[in-house]
Amino acid sequence: MATNTENKVKFGLKNVHYAVISAGEEGAVAFGTPVRIPGAVNLSLQAQGDETKFYADDMAYYVSTANDGYSGDLEIAVIPDSFRKDVLKETEDETDMVLVENAGAEPVPFALLFEFSGDQKATRHVLYNCSCSRPSITSSTVNNAKTPSTDTLTVTASPLSDGRVKAKTTSKTPEEKYNAWYQKVWEPAAGA
Repeated sequence: MATNTENKVKFGLKNVHYAVISAGEEGAVAFGTPVRIPGAVNLSLQAQGDETKFYADDMAYYVSTANDGYSGDLEIAVIPDSFRKDVLKETEDETDMVLVENAGAEPVPFALLFEFSGDQKATRHVLYNCSCSRPSITSSTVNNAKTPSTDTLTVTASPLSDGRVKAKTTSKTPEEKYNAWYQKVWEPAAGA
């Protein structure tokens, strides 16, 4: 649906993807090709950063807020094996094809891409520099109904060295950029 009208509401969560980050030339970051994470259930991220107030003339004379990114939870049906291998650095035994978690493995940073539906058009987002902790292991017995259990990743989205935290599409985003959102991580033009 082509429209230049801004959304009045948002709802839903879908098209969650991750793109592994690797070190590029001269400390720059390079993003891998986005990989889909099916089964998105919930995303809840809270803004991080302290507010500093300077008082003068018996009032808050100057107020500044630090942008330390976001932190919260991504709930999905089941964490895909590709994410476990690419980000959590679990290894797959070549003979028995079993995933092995190792205490010495360090998870790698990744970009997180996703979208919220809207009354006019879905808004697509990217968080540029995410890390996550190992998920808990949970499930429960089946009783009179088969209620699926979910997996939850605690995600922290931090600023990149150039200060970028996130980006999102708008009602004016060109169709070619909007349609290519999950093909590669969108980055601003050099010098922008």
